[in-house]
Amino acid sequence: MTRLTTLGTVSLLALALASLPASAKMVHVVVTNSAGDSLHVIDTATNKVVQEIKNVVGAHGVDFAPDGSRIYVTNEETSTLDVFDRSGKLIKKVTLSDHPNLPAVTKNGDRIVVAIARGKGGLDIVDAATLTLKKTIPTTRLHDVYVTPDNKYVVGGSPSSKTFYAFDLAKEEVAFSFKMDAGVRCMAIETNPDGSTKRVFVQISNLNGFSIVDFDQQKEVTKVLLPGPSNFDEGGYRTDAPSHGIIVTPDNKTLLVTSIPDNAVYAYALDTMQIVGKADLPPLKVAAHPQPISAVPEWVTITPDGKNLYVSNASEKSVSVIDVPQMKLVKVVPVGEVPKRLNTMVIPDAHAAAPATGKRASLR
Repeated sequence: MTRLTTLGTVSLLALALASLPASAKMVHVVVTNSAGDSLHVIDTATNKVVQEIKNVVGAHGVDFAPDGSRIYVTNEETSTLDVFDRSGKLIKKVTLSDHPNLPAVTKNGDRIVVAIARGKGGLDIVDAATLTLKKTIPTTRLHDVYVTPDNKYVVGGSPSSKTFYAFDLAKEEVAFSFKMDAGVRCMAIETNPDGSTKRVFVQISNLNGFSIVDFDQQKEVTKVLLPGPSNFDEGGYRTDAPSHGIIVTPDNKTLLVTSIPDNAVYAYALDTMQIVGKADLPPLKVAAHPQPISAVPEWVTITPDGKNLYVSNASEKSVSVIDVPQMKLVKVVPVGEVPKRLNTMVIPDAHAAAPATGKRASLR
């Protein structure tokens, strides 16, 4: 049974909600802890942990229903998609075709797509209405998947087969795929003015940088290397994926990229692909160690207004908060063991955050 621990009371929640306008939104960042047994929830208004969902062993990736009513977590231990309500109550464990990695929810919330990383691999499609596995699209083993902003495609990749995939969401089949020269990992999507996909920025194995894929041409057009050399020890972690977190800002103007060996986040202007900023992250200092150890910055998520970037620090048991306009570290939030995936959940109507029973406060 899932146990919910909160850091507030009903009276405090009611007071906070009473001061919000009717159209107010709550924005939270949910973090999975890959070596722990819980999810941590950070309130972006205060940058403090406001909730911890306990007894979730094997959590990998996380995404949400568009209205914030459900939390979808891929579970590596049970090969399931674990579905929680906003309070943290487990609704159902949906059996998947094999060991999952990242999930992604369609823009209208009708389906959850899941990267299958073991066995034959594939893209699992879960029906959100019935919470059942609807279909598996055969591929090689997938690492990450992302729904394009226009809700027409899912893009994803395979580290083992070095393949970039694009799936047609309407037809629920592979639209196209092509080989790359290294394992395909994290991605970020740039759109055209009409909302269609323009370029996909792809982090690949053993590259401290990223590749640029032209979506219409269905091919890689160039690679971009992050600055070096490194001044940090990686601690033996993620040496095969030195750059493993990437996102395009909501205004579609800036690309933000993590570097483990540089222990930093770089900002690139999308129109010029030139560096326009860098945020240094806190190193891990170990007695008698000659070189500071990287915080191992990996996965990233951003607030809808584009003001704050959240970076999981795998070696530091924390999440860094970066002020994006200033490209400056503003806070480090302690979380669980080896924080992994993190994502931004928006609750459109903040008043809906109050639990129906009135017995426990869910500050989501």
